[in-house]
Amino acid sequence: MPRTAASTLVSPVPRAADSDRRRTSASVVLRSVLEHGPVARSTVARLTGLSPASVTEHCARLTGLGLIREEAAPRRSNGVGRPHVPVDLDTGRFLVCGVHVAVPYTTVALLDLRGRVVAQREVKHERTDPGWVLARAAEGLAGLLGEAPGRGPLGVGVAVGGWVDRETGTVVEHELLGWREVPVRELLEARTGLPVHVDGHARALVNGERLFGRARGSRSVLHLFVGNVVDAAFATNDEVHHGPRSQAGSIAHLPVPGGTEPCACGRIGCLQVELSERTLCRRARAAGVIDGVNPMHVVTAAAAGDAVARRLLRERARTTGWAAGLLLDVLNPETVVVTEVGVMHFEDCLHALREAAGIRRAAAVVPTSFPDSVLAVAGGSVVLDVLFRDPLGASPEAI
Repeated sequence: MPRTAASTLVSPVPRAADSDRRRTSASVVLRSVLEHGPVARSTVARLTGLSPASVTEHCARLTGLGLIREEAAPRRSNGVGRPHVPVDLDTGRFLVCGVHVAVPYTTVALLDLRGRVVAQREVKHERTDPGWVLARAAEGLAGLLGEAPGRGPLGVGVAVGGWVDRETGTVVEHELLGWREVPVRELLEARTGLPVHVDGHARALVNGERLFGRARGSRSVLHLFVGNVVDAAFATNDEVHHGPRSQAGSIAHLPVPGGTEPCACGRIGCLQVELSERTLCRRARAAGVIDGVNPMHVVTAAAAGDAVARRLLRERARTTGWAAGLLLDVLNPETVVVTEVGVMHFEDCLHALREAAGIRRAAAVVPTSFPDSVLAVAGGSVVLDVLFRDPLGASPEAI
């Protein structure tokens, strides 16, 4: 039968669609292995709705790339029939690099494919100009990789507070660091020779919670990050909302009723300055609780029984809860995850947050799943999200 002009014009579309389907199916298989592994291929087929042949094909490809492996000992279902050879993530072959840029220091880390931190260190900021900070981060990663021989890096994930444009890998604006239009991806790729992906830290942690934390399987997740920078991120199903030029999640200048702290924007009582770790530490110093600038010293004092330290943390948690309540009213998420030092360490602070938020719905309000490694996980989750979304495009074969 002769081909028509119309059929000639549309023939490339199915090929492109087939390629997209293969990538999507590979992602679905890899995510299933992440969530259920070690797991038989037949179980993956049942869980994902893909055909057994398709699952076998994708598992072979992912095994060839070094992302999954077969378990050594096959298993029989109920002890009868042909043995199943389960597959699992290969967590011993590759690592990802994580970088989290905070105000006083940068955290550099290595994570395995399950988001577990293998090694991390802090690099204090003697200077905050981008070139110096990113050069020290690259040096720190090189040092960590030198201590992990035989395990190849798949890429670098960078998480930063403030306004971060994920598409271009640029920090558009970070008020506290004084960064404007910093091409982080370009600068770090030049120094590391690895693929670099950049995102805001609240969005990075939403991805970490969806992949490896308490929010796995949740249909909608709100993450609230409270450090020196205060911001939020929201995900529905498998998509994190970014907005035009990734500006979504900016809540730093929400006005806090009764707030007293002057903000650099010229107003009084903006959310970020009220909740800032700098503000917490200044109030703790004024009360004689600590004599430094480390918020964890306030946590230590509270754990040791200092009533003033505990009160300061509860007050901060209540203000955090007020902000969470506003976002709950607008977004109505299924799960709310909060990264804040008091909420992470004390049940009464979590209770104060929930009470202030006025939780009336069925939303689960929980602290971060990564209390001992939240900044390292934030950086690593940026690149792990890319890997699990498109393992064929972000795999070792593509590096």
